Amino acid sequence: METFSLSNIDIGIMIAYAVLIIAYGLYHAKRKSSEDYFLAGRSMTWFVVGISLFAANISSSTLVGLASDAFKTNVHVFNYEWFAVVVLVFFAIFFLPFYLKSKVYTMPEFLERRYDERSRYYFSFITIVGNILIDTAGGLYVGNIILKIIFPELDSSVIIVILAFAAAAYTIPGGLNSVIQTEVIQAILLILGSILLTYYAFAEVGGWSGMVTALDAMHAAGQSPLNAQDSMSLVRGSDDEFMPWTGLVFGVPILGFYFWANNQFMVQRVLGAKTMNHGRWGALFAGLLKLPVIFIMVIPGLLALILFSELDLTFLNYNLPSGEICTNLSDCPNMTYPVLLFKLLPTGILGLVLAGLLAAMMSSASATFNSASTLITMDFVKKFRPDFTSQQLVRSGQISTLVLVVLASLWAPQIERFESLFQYLQIVLSFIAPPVVAVFILGLFWKRASATGAFASLMAGFVFGVFMIFANVYGFAESLTSIHFLHMTCFLCIFCMIVHIVVSLMTPAPRAEQVANYTWAPRLFKEETEELSSLPWYLNYRYQAAILLVVTAILVGYFW
Repeated sequence: METFSLSNIDIGIMIAYAVLIIAYGLYHAKRKSSEDYFLAGRSMTWFVVGISLFAANISSSTLVGLASDAFKTNVHVFNYEWFAVVVLVFFAIFFLPFYLKSKVYTMPEFLERRYDERSRYYFSFITIVGNILIDTAGGLYVGNIILKIIFPELDSSVIIVILAFAAAAYTIPGGLNSVIQTEVIQAILLILGSILLTYYAFAEVGGWSGMVTALDAMHAAGQSPLNAQDSMSLVRGSDDEFMPWTGLVFGVPILGFYFWANNQFMVQRVLGAKTMNHGRWGALFAGLLKLPVIFIMVIPGLLALILFSELDLTFLNYNLPSGEICTNLSDCPNMTYPVLLFKLLPTGILGLVLAGLLAAMMSSASATFNSASTLITMDFVKKFRPDFTSQQLVRSGQISTLVLVVLASLWAPQIERFESLFQYLQIVLSFIAPPVVAVFILGLFWKRASATGAFASLMAGFVFGVFMIFANVYGFAESLTSIHFLHMTCFLCIFCMIVHIVVSLMTPAPRAEQVANYTWAPRLFKEETEELSSLPWYLNYRYQAAILLVVTAILVGYFW
C-alpha cells in the first residue's frame, strides 16, 4: 500500500527550521512603543513591503488552495492572481496616499475620519471576524493537513493548537516587525520550493509539450471534460461553475479590492513603509511577484491531474464532510499540494519545503494575529481607555493575540465542511467584502457620501450577508443561494452602494474637513505630478505601474 513518510533528515530539517525561524522572529522584535509594535516603527523599505505583501497573500492556505482548484478546474483560478496587479495599481494611485498621509494605524480608523465612529467600530469588528475565519483558520487548517499526513496518530485538534501557539510564540512578544522579517524568509523559501516542485513535476510528464499531449489524451479518453487548450484558458463561458467571465469582470475586482486595499491584514504592511514612494514601490513589487504564480503554483495542480488523479489515498484515513474516507484526489482536492510534495521531492528538499510551508502557515497566522490585535487595541482599547500608556497598549495587543489564538484553534476544524479550501476562503469573503468596498469607494470619490449613509450601507450588507450564510448552511432561499457567489458579490456591492447613496442624500452632508482631507480630487493628481517631476523615470511609480500593466496584459493574453 502507498504511504507518505519522512526520513530522519527531513524531520531534522523541519525541527531545526522551526526553532531558527522563531528565534529569528524574536531577534527582530520591536516593542518600545505602540508604533514599533503595531507598525514596525514605519521603517519598512519597498523590498520588504512588497515581499511581505506577497508572502501574506501567498500563504500556505492560498498555496494549497491554488493547487487544489487548479486540479479541479484548471488554470483559471489564476484570474484572482493577475487581477491583483490591477487592484494594486489602483491602490497605489488613489488610496495609498490618503492612508500614509493620515498616519492611521488601522483601516477602521481611516473610516472614522472620513465618516464617523459607527463605521469604525463595525468595520473593525467585521475585519477581526474575517481575519479569524478566513486567514488564520485557513492557515491552521493547512498545517493540520500536512502534519496529519506525517503524524496520522495525532488528533487534528491537538495539531491545530500546537501550530497556533507556535505562531504566537514570536508574534506576542515581537509585533509587526517580527512578522514581516519572518515573512521575507518564508516568501523566498516558498518561491524556491515552488520552482523546484514545478521542475520535478514537468520532468515527470515530459515538459510543456508532454503536459499538452497528456491533457489531450485524457480528454480523448473521456477522463477530462477539457482538452489542453481549454484547460489552460483563463476565460470561460457565462455558465462556468467555478468562474464565469461575468464573475471575473464584475465579482473578482470587488474581492481583490477588499483584500488588497481595505483589509487590515494586508494594508498594515504598507502603513509601515518609511516613505510614500517606498509604499508605492512595495505595492507594485508585490504585483510583479504575482505574475509567475501561474507557472510555479497553479500549473503544478494541473500536472497533478495528469500524474496522480488515480492515486489511492485511502491509507491517509482522511475523512470527507460526509464522513466517508477520501479515496483519491477527486474526493479531497485539498490534498493536491501535499501529494505533489511527497511524491515528487527528494529527501532533504522535501523537509526544507515542508518546513517552509508550515513556517508560512505560522507566518500567516502570526500576521493575522498581529493585525487583529492591532484592531482590538487601537479601535477599542485605546478609544475606551485613552489614558493608557504606549506600553499598556502593547500589553493589550499581546493579551488580545492570546485570545485570538484560542478562537482560531476552535474554528479551524470547521473548514472540512466545505468542498475545497479555496471555495471556503472565497465564499466567506464574498459576503464580507462588498459592503466595505462600497463604503470606501463612495467615500473616496463622492463628496456627498455621509456618515449615516455609510453606516446604513454597512448594516444593510451585514444583515443580507448573515441571511445568505444561514441560507447556505440550512438550505433555504434556493433562488438566492443558487446564484454564483461572484455574481452575488457584485449584486451585494451594488445594493450597498444604492443604500449608501439614497441615505446620504436624505441626511446632512459630511463636514468640510472630511471632504477636503479624505476625498480624491483632480488637483491632487496635478500636485503629485509636480512632486514626481524631480525623480528619474525608472523611480517614478507611474511608469513602473504602466510597465507592470503591459506585462500583465501580455501574460493574460497568452493564456486567454
